[in-house]
Amino acid sequence: MADSAMGGGAPMFDLLRAGATAWDVVSGSRADAAMLAQRQRQHLAELLRSAQAHSPWYASQLPADAARLPLTALPVQRRRELMRHFNDWVCDRQVRRADVDAFVHDAGRMAQPFMGRYTIWESSGTSGEPGIFLQDASAMAVYDSLESLRYGNASPSWTWPMPLGLGERIAFVGATDGHFASCVSVQRLRQRHPWMTPNLQVFSILQPVDTLVRALNEWRPSIIATYPTAAALLAEQAQTGALRIAPREIWTGGETLEPALRRHVQQVFDCRMRNSYGASEFLAMGWECEHGAMHLNSDWVILEPVDDDYRPVPPGQQSTRVLLTNLANKVQPLIRYELEDQITFSPHPCACGSALPVIHIDGRGDDLLRMDARTGGTVLLLPLALSTVMEEHARVYDFQLRQCDGRTLALRLGQPTHEAADALRRCRQALQQFGEAQGLAPIKLLDETTLPMVRSRSGKLRRVLACEAG
Repeated sequence: MADSAMGGGAPMFDLLRAGATAWDVVSGSRADAAMLAQRQRQHLAELLRSAQAHSPWYASQLPADAARLPLTALPVQRRRELMRHFNDWVCDRQVRRADVDAFVHDAGRMAQPFMGRYTIWESSGTSGEPGIFLQDASAMAVYDSLESLRYGNASPSWTWPMPLGLGERIAFVGATDGHFASCVSVQRLRQRHPWMTPNLQVFSILQPVDTLVRALNEWRPSIIATYPTAAALLAEQAQTGALRIAPREIWTGGETLEPALRRHVQQVFDCRMRNSYGASEFLAMGWECEHGAMHLNSDWVILEPVDDDYRPVPPGQQSTRVLLTNLANKVQPLIRYELEDQITFSPHPCACGSALPVIHIDGRGDDLLRMDARTGGTVLLLPLALSTVMEEHARVYDFQLRQCDGRTLALRLGQPTHEAADALRRCRQALQQFGEAQGLAPIKLLDETTLPMVRSRSGKLRRVLACEAG
């Protein structure tokens, strides 16, 4: 097969590659712990050799014998530094940051192949720096197989290769204003399977809640794919009688799904909830089995739970951060890449019989905000919608919004600079426009840009805090 990391021009979808990858994922699903470890070592050695051969950045970062060393002996990588050296980081020497930026700034090119051979998406700036990630056909084949053959098979109503069964009406409720991984994936699915398009609709979380509710009532989805906080908002609308739908399943991801929130949503809609764990850096890291345990796809992704000093954290103990190594993506290697997620590896095997490790993602996400409406009452604001407004419209990424009252928010910046006044102006304008579209009373934005951002007791940064949040 052509190596797209060397500019080989591999097609975006290759049936032979997809079939071989699917077989690898199926056999990995049935492997014992020793076989999974062997597969992981093999994939890691291939990744390291490719990175050293084709990425000038990794050629300078990794020791010559990196493939023979323990992974823990290799340096930690951080998004800000990698993005700063983007042209040397990527393995395809034809890829240039300026061309990538122009691509992602064009909303009309969402889910189109970049340079004819790469799927590309951007991530939010939760670490203070937005990320841009290229995936070649090989990596996308891995993600697709993991989603359909592991996550998909957790539901007895699904069959591969058509996991989204005929007759289902699927609603994706999410951020649609940028080249985000979830939205790109939905659009890519519609392009590859046109027969699915009439039964797969996208609904923006940036539209007013009553508009969203009306659209969902008209669509009557049998399956909703969204974020946990959006699922909570929909459950509240259903409790008031405004939302009148009866989904069979709700799929969540992208945020922490707290047990209490899961129980609440399941009770309101009387449906099954299925959660997954992924990130822009690796789309399909974990899936829930029939016992409700989150299994890590450890044959294709390595997660190292570590403390603040990057020392390994043993099973049963919560980490303060995690280091990710993506074993599928060789065009833009991620090796010991720092994420702020806090995870705990279970010391015990799962009752479902899978040898894939069980993980628990710790900590809560951002808050839903309840703000005053222009005409009386309140309006719920999704934290992801607010973050999207800040990033896409105000061009601010390292921030924290704290609710003071029903009409007032306070803004703090992670790295105050001489540009803080201009950032405050852009944020104020973007939030006021968003609030007006949502039917809010005029929003007042307080300047706290010189104050440090508030962290939870665990040290995790939350970007949107409600009045009662600490």
